[in-house]
Amino acid sequence: MEQQETELKGARQLLGNCVLFAGLSADERAAVVARARIRTVDAGEIVFAIGSPGDQMMALLRGTIRISVPSSDGKELLLAIIRPGEVFGELAVLDGKERSADAIGESPCTLAILDRKDILSFFERHPSAWPKLVSVLCQRLRHTDQAFAEVALLELPARLAKSMLRLVELHNTSTPGKKPVIRFSQRELANMVGGTRESVNRCLRNWQRNGIVQIVEGSIIITNRSALEDMAEPT
Repeated sequence: MEQQETELKGARQLLGNCVLFAGLSADERAAVVARARIRTVDAGEIVFAIGSPGDQMMALLRGTIRISVPSSDGKELLLAIIRPGEVFGELAVLDGKERSADAIGESPCTLAILDRKDILSFFERHPSAWPKLVSVLCQRLRHTDQAFAEVALLELPARLAKSMLRLVELHNTSTPGKKPVIRFSQRELANMVGGTRESVNRCLRNWQRNGIVQIVEGSIIITNRSALEDMAEPT
């Protein structure tokens, strides 16, 4: 019981700090997140499936969530890996229509969940919060459009280079004085770029021979970022 109360407190704090509610007073944020509830998910468990009703928004407290869509050849195109502290499923806040992607637990997870009806009720009382919500949704849409465009137009090395550089920026995988490190598996990278694990492995091994990356115990260290940036922008 005590652990559940601690998790719920953390969930409400996380949702209260969510970018969707930026600019609101502490009391206003507390009012909307007071209805949050906790859900646990096992590794491999479906959080929501593409085509299912979109009536909830979620914040991840523990674990990782994989957001993906089926590709045309029956494989998976990975759109995002949700990390603790991030919010997802917010598209349902606007229209309540079917989910546009799958969300699956990559590891055991703890989620904080808000129902759409509670969020909409809040936004009706605080219309000044709508522009922030629209901004977040537009950012997610641009990211998805970019992922599909890269798969359609770029060769695998350029797609992989772009994705790795984006991961470095999104997840702050570099620290002053140290080389950036990517801790995604080659399978995850393959799903991000619409390739196979074997093709990604060949590309990374070639880059390692040329001193661009170093593969160490499941992590990828970027040793020559400028070379990677050049490959991400083919002429």
